[in-house]
Amino acid sequence: MKFSRSLKLNHIFQRLYHTGGHANSFLVLYARRNRSCTNRVGITVSKKLGHAVVRNRVRRRLREIYRLNEAQFQPGWDIVVVARTKAVHAGFGELTESYLSLARKAGILRAPES
Repeated sequence: MKFSRSLKLNHIFQRLYHTGGHANSFLVLYARRNRSCTNRVGITVSKKLGHAVVRNRVRRRLREIYRLNEAQFQPGWDIVVVARTKAVHAGFGELTESYLSLARKAGILRAPES
């Protein structure tokens, strides 16, 4: 991730959970402006989704989706993505579409160049 850092501080996660999130059947996305020119991205996967292997697979997929599409995101945002139960059985393409549609709803994607 060139322009982003990992979000690890619990109080920042808690602050983001109190903002209005955007959700679909696979993911929930919370976003809030930060005071830097980089994005900070956090991923939450509950123990309800399965054992460590399953949770780590979902986490790796979400991290890779962000990495591949990082250039489309506007800089200066804190982003938290929460995986839902259906994300475990979703294909990579479905997760990618879900992630980008939520980012579009949240208004954190750059305008498409014409």
